Amino acid sequence: MFSQRWHYALAFFIGLGLVGAALAGLAAALIYPNLPSLESLTDYRPKIPLRIYSSDGALLAEFGEERRAFMPIEQVPKLMQQAIIAAEDERFYEHGGVDTLGVLRAAVANLLSGGASQGASTITMQVARNFFLSRERTLTRKFSEAMLALKIEHNLPKDKILELYINQIYLGQRAYGFEAAARTYFGKGLKELSVAEIAMLAGLPKGPSLYNPVVNPLRATARQHYVLGRMRKLDFINEQGYQQALKEKLVVRREKRVVDLPADYAAEMVRQTLVQQYGEETLYNTGYKVVTTIRRSHQQAANLALWNGVLDYDERHGYRGPEKVFVLPAEKEARDAFMHDSLRSIDTVNGLVPAIVISAKPKSLTAMLPDDKRVEVTGASLKLAAVWLSEKAKSGKRLYPGALVRLRKNKDGSWRISQLPEIEAALVAVDPNNGAITALVGGFDYSRNKFNHAVQAWRQPGSSIKPFIYSAALEKGYTPASIIEDAPLSLTAEEAGGTPWEPQNYDGTFSGPVRMRTALTKSLNLVSIRILQAISPEYARDYIQRFGFDPSRHPPYLTMALGAGSATPLQMAGAYSVFANTGFKVTPYLIEKVYDGTGKVLMESRPQTVSNGAPRVLDPRNAFLMTSMMQDVVRRGTAARVNQLGRSDLAGKTGTTNDQRDGWFAGFSPDMVAVAWIGFDQPKSLGPGETGAQSALPIWIDFMGSALAKTPQKPLSPPEGIVSALIDPTTGEILPEGTPGGITEYFYQESLASPAGSLLKDGSGNPLQNETGL
Repeated sequence: MFSQRWHYALAFFIGLGLVGAALAGLAAALIYPNLPSLESLTDYRPKIPLRIYSSDGALLAEFGEERRAFMPIEQVPKLMQQAIIAAEDERFYEHGGVDTLGVLRAAVANLLSGGASQGASTITMQVARNFFLSRERTLTRKFSEAMLALKIEHNLPKDKILELYINQIYLGQRAYGFEAAARTYFGKGLKELSVAEIAMLAGLPKGPSLYNPVVNPLRATARQHYVLGRMRKLDFINEQGYQQALKEKLVVRREKRVVDLPADYAAEMVRQTLVQQYGEETLYNTGYKVVTTIRRSHQQAANLALWNGVLDYDERHGYRGPEKVFVLPAEKEARDAFMHDSLRSIDTVNGLVPAIVISAKPKSLTAMLPDDKRVEVTGASLKLAAVWLSEKAKSGKRLYPGALVRLRKNKDGSWRISQLPEIEAALVAVDPNNGAITALVGGFDYSRNKFNHAVQAWRQPGSSIKPFIYSAALEKGYTPASIIEDAPLSLTAEEAGGTPWEPQNYDGTFSGPVRMRTALTKSLNLVSIRILQAISPEYARDYIQRFGFDPSRHPPYLTMALGAGSATPLQMAGAYSVFANTGFKVTPYLIEKVYDGTGKVLMESRPQTVSNGAPRVLDPRNAFLMTSMMQDVVRRGTAARVNQLGRSDLAGKTGTTNDQRDGWFAGFSPDMVAVAWIGFDQPKSLGPGETGAQSALPIWIDFMGSALAKTPQKPLSPPEGIVSALIDPTTGEILPEGTPGGITEYFYQESLASPAGSLLKDGSGNPLQNETGL
């Protein structure tokens, strides 16, 4: 009886199995012909973002929806391939696309749970889902996925399938594919990863959000250890490698952007230019590559110089208080969790790390950092906020536990209190021989302020415009030895362009008759106005066009002598390049080459250079005399701090506008022009004593000291047509050679008429004979 029932049951289940198999076969027969074409796999074209590089290969920016970097399977490290197989599909090279045992196991679990709670996706099935299907957990989708996996396996070799998986899978933080993920999480390529780092990445496909090491480090570590265990079990690593990987402390990048070098303002200039030409869809998704003129070492130096200069200025003007104040939970565990969660969403800005105050005393401050470390700030590192820590501080101006502050590292690794600055600045560097922009920083932090002060800020140039006025005067017959009166001056409303004006020198003093060279060296305002008055504002406005200035932005009034017009830092750099390169007009440019996704060159800059096509706009003798006078500015004038660089081939001019609203320094060597500007977006005084020499010049010095460190000096050589003579420093008159107290000055040869030719020398110091009547 029992045997008969058993036979009936067996027959029933066999029949049920046959019916199921028949139905599955029928479903497969109906579904398989309607499966999508594999063209997107056989002709794989991933969405690769626009990438912008420096001239020497540093990644400056990526623009696109997906971070992706395609890597052929033969270039993927073998250990990375093994880690993926260990974590996702250990029988990948054995099954035909569907792991039957795994599917049956998942089916039983799903029947028991009453739904589709568990999957058994092979790598091939994941490829099918990622390219063609949704991620919904239904039996219908799972069956289609299995059918599609079989079709893929029938048409593609295993290594090609694995290559598609490695490059297509989403791994969190906008990273698609393992190469992009390696750069996103660790800041390096797959070939540079350790075993521990490889295992961390291999654990991500199961849950890019759940096991993200940035936001869920504990879960990510647990998943990493699981992957390492699987790798050890499959003998992909030995015991020693396994134990070493378990102990390795990973350093995960917290930055949202993945670049080699911050150059956001320059990158945005490139992006805007190319979007107009190629459109966003093509530009952001087809692998366009742009090589710029930016040099890695120059941009790094510019970034640091500007950041430090801005912070130094900001710290000179006092502490403004915490960014906000949190109410901290009383219980320690809850308090720590609250601070951890609060800091996680606050970005570090150019080395200014957010921190929450735990305790605050007059001589010490303890705070928690985003990595949960507690640090103590003491001594001089508290100077900025000393008033806020004083026992006498009023309640509204005191630091309490819960205060959100910024900390900045000292050179010795300790911390100091700081703050996000309100002031803005810009720094741009140009090669004067061809116009290539080698560094550009348009502000303190692009994420906080996207306005590019290097190219968009039209500000009054102040005294940095004076060299162009003096250059115009040389063409009108003035010489560096010309005597001009430095004395009080009253101007009518018509002369001043609006209201009567009694201009003053910066220090309020007057020097009486002075030589033109001395006036520029000391930046004497009254002399500059008298020079402009003599040559006429109209002539000067027309003259400065040759340097690239827009005459409409420089009204022809005497206020023009003190820089009452407007210019951008980049425009100033282009203008000073004419002096630096002995008189040629070069156009600043940023884009060197543009490639499409296949590597074809779409655009290549062919700039006019000093040696090839750049127009001469200035007499080389004029350029020489102006450079010579500006060398005195940096040796013994308003920019004498430049002497600390220990170079003899530097020249430049400070600039300070009325009420210290803008600070400038524009300077150059024969190989580089750099312009630094500092000011507020809504113009207001920088404060007493904050001249261009105090606020902008330190930025320029820091940059040039680094950028020119390996560049040999090039002494200034007089061109043909320049003569030298001994002059009286008080009257400017030519003296016989050997006269005590005389100094050497340079002149245009034809500008002197000497009754004794032996008093004149050529630019090299050799006596000129029979030159009477010049």
